[in-house]
Amino acid sequence: MSKFQPFLMERWMSKFEQEVDFNLSESGVHPILLSELLSDDPDYINDLLATDLNYPHVEGIPELRENIAALYDGATTKNILVTTGAIEANYNATCTLLNPNDEIVIMLPNYMQIWGIAQNHGFKIKEFHLLEENGWAPDLIELDKIVSKKTKLIAICNPNNPTGYILNENEMDSIIAIADRVNAWILADEVYIGAERLRDDETPSFFGRYEKVIAIGSMSKAYGLPGLRIGWAVAPTETIKDIWARHEYTTISATMLSNKLAAIALSPKVRQRIIQRTRNFIRQGYPILQRWMDSHENIFSVIPSQAAAIAFVRYHLDINSTEFAERLRKEKSVFIVPGDHFGMDKFFRISFGLPPDYLTSGLNRIHELIMELKK
Repeated sequence: MSKFQPFLMERWMSKFEQEVDFNLSESGVHPILLSELLSDDPDYINDLLATDLNYPHVEGIPELRENIAALYDGATTKNILVTTGAIEANYNATCTLLNPNDEIVIMLPNYMQIWGIAQNHGFKIKEFHLLEENGWAPDLIELDKIVSKKTKLIAICNPNNPTGYILNENEMDSIIAIADRVNAWILADEVYIGAERLRDDETPSFFGRYEKVIAIGSMSKAYGLPGLRIGWAVAPTETIKDIWARHEYTTISATMLSNKLAAIALSPKVRQRIIQRTRNFIRQGYPILQRWMDSHENIFSVIPSQAAAIAFVRYHLDINSTEFAERLRKEKSVFIVPGDHFGMDKFFRISFGLPPDYLTSGLNRIHELIMELKK
């Protein structure tokens, strides 16, 4: 068989997330009920019941693409391709832009899909970092130094997974200027837009700020609808056509019902309600996590996330992060993501966008293991 770099975090989650009492590994908020999604208008149900379960438009049904395009300055439906999750959009976009041995610059820490794709397709990887000592702000001096005339793509995640950091306007402009200097593309994973914790305005997209941008979105994170498996790419029209050609090799299309449900979720009235629901979970959940960490003196340190339903927590215990997560899973039936999956030991990623009782019960079990480790 060919040499292959597994996606460590997704492999970990695929194997175990359904087998625990408390899953604190997910990066989105608590999923929404179908009844809650459809509560605004009883005609939604009648329309869905009358749906012909055929293939939808392969690029996404028009209503869904119209609703997505409305989220991006200057976009039309011709700039939109609906995919089976953001993970397909990331994969096909990257493989559209790059050939083996092409140079890619990747923000770290990050959702490690793009890094793994680069490993498996023979791209030349360079890395620039978010700096913990600077509140997870990007090291733009490092980025400017490592980008070269050979750089074809700069891959970022904003708001960031796992830190929850949001790039400010000056940082975005600096990244664009660096990309423009070498005529590189920017692949912007923006699946957490709308999941802001500290502000009510939404994080701006890179799309529309620079010509060579592919912006990636999803129904999973800011909408609490991961089971729809709907994502999208937003890009110049000719680039969307090229990604679409690869889409026909991978999934052909997302399902008809997922397209219709996502179109409902992204309609202006429903979207506003869902985004508020997401922010309520995030804003109510983080203080619970913070109080719990504060109760363990000298054990945890964290830079509070600006967005997303996750925190990237540094811990001060004499145990490797994978071993810590494994013991939690096996002994306490609690599931978190070890920092090793981001290449950073002595961290873990933990969700707080959950119902308070569920979150508190899971944290109490983590406390049990901490007390055992301190004996």
